[in-house]
Amino acid sequence: MKTELIEVSPTQKEIKIEVDAEAIKEVYAKVSQRYAKGASIHGFRKGFAPLDIVRLRYKEEIKNDVLQQVLPPKVAEAIQEHSLQPLTEPHLHIEDVENVSVNGSRPIGLHVHVEVMPYIPPPRYKDLEVTRRRKPVEDSEVEGLIVNRLKEHAALIPVEDRKSELGDTVIADLAGTFDDDPDGEPITADDLEVVLGDEVIEKAFTENLIGVKPDEEKEFTVSYAEDFSSAALAGKKLHYKARIKSVGTMEMPELNDEWAQSLDEGYESLADLRTKLKTDLESYADSDANARVRNDAIAKLIEGNAFEVPSTLIENQARNLLNNFAQDLQQRGVDLNKVENEFVTMAFEQMKSQAERDVRGAMLLDKIAEAENVNVSDAEVEEEIGKLAAHYRTTTDEIRLWLEKQGGTDSVNNNLRTRKSIEALVAKAKVVEGEWIDEAANAVSEASEETPKNAMKKKETAKKAAKTKA
Repeated sequence: MKTELIEVSPTQKEIKIEVDAEAIKEVYAKVSQRYAKGASIHGFRKGFAPLDIVRLRYKEEIKNDVLQQVLPPKVAEAIQEHSLQPLTEPHLHIEDVENVSVNGSRPIGLHVHVEVMPYIPPPRYKDLEVTRRRKPVEDSEVEGLIVNRLKEHAALIPVEDRKSELGDTVIADLAGTFDDDPDGEPITADDLEVVLGDEVIEKAFTENLIGVKPDEEKEFTVSYAEDFSSAALAGKKLHYKARIKSVGTMEMPELNDEWAQSLDEGYESLADLRTKLKTDLESYADSDANARVRNDAIAKLIEGNAFEVPSTLIENQARNLLNNFAQDLQQRGVDLNKVENEFVTMAFEQMKSQAERDVRGAMLLDKIAEAENVNVSDAEVEEEIGKLAAHYRTTTDEIRLWLEKQGGTDSVNNNLRTRKSIEALVAKAKVVEGEWIDEAANAVSEASEETPKNAMKKKETAKKAAKTKA
């Protein structure tokens, strides 16, 4: 057998193979004899037909069997000869397949295409410049948390001497029918609490439930926007019937030391509550800043180390991202059976870019682990299992049982190795403290400065997505 390796690209290899005629002839003879022993051909007793007639009668069957017996072992032999480690099943095609001969009269030529991991040169990861930006904690944030806690402990006080006003809470039983399907199953909600004027409440509810009293019934229509958060309601018109059960105002507790102590969380006073809340926010700000440093370091690592990533790994990761996206849509109430194939294809193609970055980052971190001699001990794996058990409020035995069903503790080991590799990357980087930049505020500013033409394009894109989801 003659073979020739062709370097198509760092991840794509081609092997030209020429299978010797003698090897083909030997297999051809054995396969022909096997067919001859069981052949039932008119005019001959079973198993006694002349070999030439058997070969003519079962020409295609014999040809396929010979190729199946000859080619796979030769392909495997050629791959081993050139020390290749395919990521997927090799793809092969036979030269002049229509006229190929399996009787051993001439060799068979074929081409084998193999995808492999590329050679990754030692990554440049030391002294990457990364800016650490920590969000300052404002007193207003602390006060906002306190207000939220007050709201959690607020009591609804019924109002009986007047009609509902802006800011009141109306409790009602609701039934809604779709304008385009009046006889269909209605949407119902009992004891629905509607805070009149609340920004999260559909404006039409506030407009129609102002001026109502308990035991009153009210009918109104709501037309939902095309981009409404609930896919089941987006773009729909519903006719509602509401039976008002009560109208009340939320009475907040008095903000003082006694209230802080009543939370039963160890606060000695209102000042103590403020101090501890601020400490929590400071801790979160530190964690967030450190997470940003890690993400930025990985981004710069990827940008500074270019190499070809196998398409198989990219597509596998893109499928993982697509599955996660589909699960998220389901949780938001989207019926996946109604999602158009065109939308799925578009989403998959868009995810390939992120998938390539994910795979490239993982491969580079693996190289850093090798360079920095990153290892994970059994004790560290056990400690991580303990943390998982505590997080999910279960036992370590339950976590181990679950891991065994998933293939063992390799996933825990790999996660720890990746985490330690990122720590090594950050430790080798040049991290400097920088001024906080409010990216969310910048995004709002940029949006306000966009041209009407761009705004219209974005609006049309949003409409198409909403229609697809619905």
